[in-house]
Amino acid sequence: MAITDWPECERPREKLLGSGAHALTDSELLALFLRVGIRGQTAVDLARNLLSRFGSLTRLCNASAEEFSAVPGMGLAKYAQLQAVMELARRALAEQMSERSLFDSPTAVRDWLQLHLGHLPHETFCILLLDARNRLIEAVDLFRGTLTQTSVYPREVVKLALEHNAAAVILAHNHPSGAAEPSTADELLTRTLRNALDLVDIRVLDHFIVPAHGRPLSFAERGLL
Repeated sequence: MAITDWPECERPREKLLGSGAHALTDSELLALFLRVGIRGQTAVDLARNLLSRFGSLTRLCNASAEEFSAVPGMGLAKYAQLQAVMELARRALAEQMSERSLFDSPTAVRDWLQLHLGHLPHETFCILLLDARNRLIEAVDLFRGTLTQTSVYPREVVKLALEHNAAAVILAHNHPSGAAEPSTADELLTRTLRNALDLVDIRVLDHFIVPAHGRPLSFAERGLL
């Protein structure tokens, strides 16, 4: 049965317009993005199959072009559209962080970091540079490593923060190969960077570890700062 033959209250578009996007399931939201199905499958059926194939919405959004295009009915055009949606979300969250204190939008920080770092196949060290009101000046990917490690140089972190006249920073890196639990090396690096930045009166507000899947871990919340 085509979606147009469904009761109006069950159609994803009408449901969204009537009750808001939050009322839709992942498959219904994805169906709106897909717009049409394929032979024998409605857009909702196709969305459900995609989620089942990749295991979660996060894994689907972070799939490579090859993985995504291998699904019947998908292709590079749809992949490009999906990546555009993801980038719009990143930019919207970055705008939110630049317009208000990050203490007023901690969820936006976590969401942005997850979108920015969570899908990467290699470790990346990122620094969020903040002004005196804890608003985002700029986010910079400073170091890139391998699947399991990256080298971070305190001198370069201090230099970057001074160049942007930052009053505070938030540090972040991802763990593409495992969970968000900090290693001894992560804790040592955090202390080293905090001490180096203290010398030039720049505060380290937090250090996040972003896993491939799951919620970013906050050093501040763990009492590790």
